Amino acid sequence: MLPNTLFIGQQLHYLPVCESTNSEAQQLLNKNKATEGCTVLTSEQTKGRGQRGNNWEAEPGKNVTLSVILSPVFLPVRQQFYLNMAISLAVLDLLREQGAAEAQVKWPNDLYVKDKKLGGILIENTINSHSLQHSIVGIGLNINQLGFGIDTATSLAFVTGTELNLEHVTARLLELLEKRYLELRNGKLAKLKYEYLQALYRYQEQHQFIVDGKRISGNIIGIDEDGRLGVDIAGELRFFSFKEITYII
Repeated sequence: MLPNTLFIGQQLHYLPVCESTNSEAQQLLNKNKATEGCTVLTSEQTKGRGQRGNNWEAEPGKNVTLSVILSPVFLPVRQQFYLNMAISLAVLDLLREQGAAEAQVKWPNDLYVKDKKLGGILIENTINSHSLQHSIVGIGLNINQLGFGIDTATSLAFVTGTELNLEHVTARLLELLEKRYLELRNGKLAKLKYEYLQALYRYQEQHQFIVDGKRISGNIIGIDEDGRLGVDIAGELRFFSFKEITYII
């Protein structure tokens, strides 16, 4: 089922099993076989990667696992986190539309319902001197899986009590990705950042973190231009990159 889009998902590569859709997408790019919006989709990913090098485990045939190739050459390197925001919001749009009204984005790009992870995003950028050249956007979403090896994971079916049609969910995700990506291309940066902050897990709440191996308490106050998380710790505003701070869930 092709999505109702201009370009995202119109070139579709389906692989029943693969190690990583991001890796497959990179191979297509390397061979000049991918146009913008090219999507690699699989039913079973054997070596999916997470943001911090973690493996992404998913039950075959129950979830959405895909990668989309984008060419955000209009986006300066300094603003690359806006792509992250746009993609995160598109996935959030899907989750809320499908019945997960309490879904939020956990910085930088995990999808949570309450304190449980429902999905994740891994964006790998190729950068030239001034702007992004290519971005491979990997998305893994727990849709119909009900059993998990860890108690901090959940799925749309678990949250809503309803099994969903994976083909329809996938097509709708691609449509929402294109909508948010076009907002980004059209310069709606302030809108995207505002909506991202409103959807941010634990935003403007006191929360526990691990920083430099120590447990600290802080209040998330925002995101800077580089996508770093701003946290007020005992009256001092500090900014952290991806691997410098860990939430305690």
